[in-house]
Amino acid sequence: MTTRTIGLIGGMSWESSVTYYRVINTTVRERLGRYHNARSLMLTVDFAEIEALQAQGDWATAGEILADAARRLELAGAGLVVLCTNTMHVVADQIQAAIGVPFLHIVDPTAAALKRAGLSVVGLLGTRFTMEMDFYRRRLETEHGFQVLVPEPADRDRVHEIIFGELVHGEIWSESRSAYLDVIERLAARGAEGVIFGCTEIGLLLSADHVRLPVFDTTRLHAVAAVDWALGDPAGDRSTEIPEEAPKPG
Repeated sequence: MTTRTIGLIGGMSWESSVTYYRVINTTVRERLGRYHNARSLMLTVDFAEIEALQAQGDWATAGEILADAARRLELAGAGLVVLCTNTMHVVADQIQAAIGVPFLHIVDPTAAALKRAGLSVVGLLGTRFTMEMDFYRRRLETEHGFQVLVPEPADRDRVHEIIFGELVHGEIWSESRSAYLDVIERLAARGAEGVIFGCTEIGLLLSADHVRLPVFDTTRLHAVAAVDWALGDPAGDRSTEIPEEAPKPG
């Protein structure tokens, strides 16, 4: 079987981009057999440049960089574009407008998994941008109908600091794992029925085995949804609906 080609915009950070590559290829192997892997292209940006633009609040320039990456992937033969980060989905519309192939939004396979689990109130962990700006929560709330809880300000600061100070550098500390578990318990006390790992690095620190609530790891869900598209959903468990063709940029 010939798989369709997935285009990955990586490097935000490359630590989590490695997880995307591993999950996509192991999932294809599980579905098709031991010698199979995915057809994929990855264009890795320099996270230092993106991080500086995030700090400046210059989302438009960051969006131009990522839109250019998406165009390059399309020109190279990618039939689907996957952005390997949660935070930079703040410029998802800018990316989709630049290409004529589908863009797989990370929220949509996550929402599909939440619906399959029958949840209605979810806690969201991520960078400060993801937790405090409305681009992510709005899609979950208005398009998918969930109530989204974010940590209180001090907890948001701690979650953000661990991501940027440790996880993007591949540093994993038990003290930070305990801090995240405490934050999740406080979200549970406020009514969270499950927790979204809304940063692609959080899965490096925590797994479902660590957390008593149901866990929704966006990195894995996003990667598996890309495989569903690449294989035409042979597993029969489609994570999200992706249009065959996106509108051409005008």
